[in-house]
Amino acid sequence: MMGDSTVHDKGETHMRVALVTGASLGLGRAVVTELARRGWSMVVDGRRADLLDDLVRELPPGSVSALAGDVADPAHRAALLASVQQHGRLDLLVNNASSLGPSPLPHLKDYPLDQLASVYKIDVLAPLALIQLHRPLLMASAGTVVNITSDAGVEAYEGWGGYGSAKAALDQVTAVLAVEEPTLSIYALDPGDMRTEMHQQAFPGEDISDRPGPESVVPALLALVDGRPPSGRYRARDLQINTDPTVIDTFRAEVSR
Repeated sequence: MMGDSTVHDKGETHMRVALVTGASLGLGRAVVTELARRGWSMVVDGRRADLLDDLVRELPPGSVSALAGDVADPAHRAALLASVQQHGRLDLLVNNASSLGPSPLPHLKDYPLDQLASVYKIDVLAPLALIQLHRPLLMASAGTVVNITSDAGVEAYEGWGGYGSAKAALDQVTAVLAVEEPTLSIYALDPGDMRTEMHQQAFPGEDISDRPGPESVVPALLALVDGRPPSGRYRARDLQINTDPTVIDTFRAEVSR
């Protein structure tokens, strides 16, 4: 089970290793906190060094290597790879880092194309680049990739054309990779609305206190990691979190129909 923090290989015991992007805030931070509680080793990143420093101080010593930077920067991605390589394996890649784009959200007729290109670089190209870089390590461990997507990628919401179309592209990238890399478990996970800084930027001046916290999504993500249902796109609200192991078997049966 992936929930165990160790894996046995050729008589040796190794700590499971995860790379989580966008870990300084929101869902990424919540995922890293839970994986650390489970005993995983991790490499994480985020754009704000101060928040990453706070995260490292909160977690068990030595459990996390944190690198501040932008996933759209090839040099930063290379640094992440070098840090992961020091662990000698990679069991889980969570592509959580994302860009909403301008706030307030502009209509497509007014969308600055240079800013739209930046959204695509962060939300689509960077996750693919990280998968490409880490593919040998992921293949060696028959690992798992989780790309964080959005319902804006499948629904047409006014003002969400930039972010939504980028997430739609990420969904398709995820689906094609799943076909091309059957050895890996590759998922697009739609977490739904969350009470995060990014969600607040999407609704400036509005009260979003009724949205669930990002920690509420972590069990759904870990259901994918632990249960490894067929690769595909999942919504967090559809992953019925339950201690009964037959739940994951139900996922498999439903997706296989």
